Formats: sequence, structure tokens, C-alpha cells
Amino acid sequence: METIQSRTSQGRVADAPSGHWVYRMLPRAAWPYAQLARWDRPIGWWLLLWPCWWSTALAASAYARPGDSLASLLPSPWFLLLFLIGAIAMRGAGCTYNDLVDEGIDSQVERTRSRPLPSGQVTRKQAWAFLVAQALTGLAVLLQFNDFAILLGISSLAVVAAYPFMKRITNWPQFVLGLAFSWGALMGWAAEFADIDAPAILLYAGAILWTIGYDTIYAHQDKEDDALVGVKSTARLFGDQTKSWLIGLYGGALLLFALAFAAAGAPMPALAGLVAAGIHMTRQIIALDINDPAQCLRLFKSNTVVGWLIFVGLLAGGAWVALKPLM
Repeated sequence: METIQSRTSQGRVADAPSGHWVYRMLPRAAWPYAQLARWDRPIGWWLLLWPCWWSTALAASAYARPGDSLASLLPSPWFLLLFLIGAIAMRGAGCTYNDLVDEGIDSQVERTRSRPLPSGQVTRKQAWAFLVAQALTGLAVLLQFNDFAILLGISSLAVVAAYPFMKRITNWPQFVLGLAFSWGALMGWAAEFADIDAPAILLYAGAILWTIGYDTIYAHQDKEDDALVGVKSTARLFGDQTKSWLIGLYGGALLLFALAFAAAGAPMPALAGLVAAGIHMTRQIIALDINDPAQCLRLFKSNTVVGWLIFVGLLAGGAWVALKPLM
């Protein structure tokens, strides 16, 4: 089995996934930049992407009426592609920025001290240049939308910039992460309607609760090191009551999602996706062992299944309305 020491000596961070395309296809000189952007950990951009795609799909099928064409009730493939590229670019930029801010903390935590900055694989100047390149990619994507969506996207930067500092001053950094990672719930709706309405706001609020829940599970991996270096988190705050909190957070998220769907007049099959997502969330809570870091990581990553279930439900809703007259 490959050891942490051998991975680090190869230029890979200690918990880098084995067999990833980053380490098979990119030249070794590019590995530190791929690690700064977390290209070897796609779960992050998936979790950033899901609120974007949910909102886009919800906006497409909102207020659907029998007789509407299938194309009009499904999200624009162009919008979905733009959000995909933007999520990868901005998640990478955010992670690079977070590593710049947290270099001192990362050097004291076992899981993160082999990251490119604390291990000296890249300089701060190089990391900043890479951050700018990723941010410019995100800006190029943003400029493809309407003026309202562009301004809305730019306004999210204040939250993104504040997030890395929150773990030093509040027990609720996961809430601030939720504000940032859920912004796409507003963006998809704004791209379609050039406005923000109740369904988007409800979807955004639900996504915030979902984010707090899954990132609490993730934070349980590092709670011992976090306590030593003074990093705060909801994992440390909730402690042995984490499951009870997750019931409230995930339950609240599902309720707000259902209200968002109702406000948008989403077709009934969309609710089936929510029910399936609720079952998956329930299984996470039942299975969770907060003292098993490996299991916490697996459960955290499984939230991309929640994303797919809700998204497919919304697609099915739009298709159901369009095809119902033909049945």
C-alpha cells in the first residue's frame, strides 16, 4: 500500500487519491497547481455546481403549462456548460485563495501540511498568479450571462473573500461557506429571468442548510488537529450532537427545497427527486460515525448523489409536462 511519505516525496499531497488522471496525464511540474485547484478532488466543484444546475432546471420548468415544448422546459445546455466551467474555475480559485490564507494553519495539520504552499512546491507569487488565471476564466464565463446575473455573480466575491477567515472568529464557518457555495441557486434563476424571485431565494436558503450539513461531516475529519491549532467549526461545536443537528439541517433543506418547487410551480415528478434525496440524507445520518475520518469523507462525497437526484427530478418534471399530452 502506498504510504503518506511516499506520496509526499512524489510531489503529491498526503491524502491525494490514487490513480487520478491528474497524476497520470499531467507533467509533474503541473501537479502542485492541480493540487492548489483540487482538480484531483472533483467533489468540491460538483457541490458548487449543483445549486447552479438546480436553479437553472427549476427556472426552465417554472410555471410550466401543458403544451409547452420539451426544449422550453429543460435547462439550456449552454447555461449548464457555462456553469460547469465556471464551477471548476471558481472552485479552483477559491481553494487556491484559501491555501494562501491558511498556509500557516495547513503547516500544523497532518492532513494538509504536504499541500503545495506549506511544503514549498510553489511560491506565494506563483499561487497568486494561478489564482488570477482561474478567476479570469470564471469572469469570462460570467460575462456570457445577462447584466443582472453578471452583477449578481460579482457580488458573491465579498463572501468568498471572507470565508477563509471565518474559522478563526466563529464556530459557524460552515454557514459562510454555505453562503458562498449556494450562490448558484440565485445565479441559475437570474440567468433565465434577469431577476431574483421567491423560488430562487428559497432554493438558496435550502442549499445553505445542506452545505452546513455536509461540511460538518467533512470537518469531523480534522476536529482534533483543529482543536490544537484553534480552528473553529460546526463539527467541534456540535460534537456528539452532530446527528441531531444534521436531522434539523437536512430536514430544513428539504423543506425549503419543496417550498421553492411549490413557489415555482414545479411539476410533480420533481418532488420524487426530493424524496429520493431525503432518503439518501437519512442514510448518511444513520450511518455516520463522527470518530471515523475515512467514513466521514465517504459520506461527505456521497452528497453528489443528492445533487443528481434533485437535478434528475427537475428534468423529469419538465419532460413530464411536455410529454403528457402525447401519452
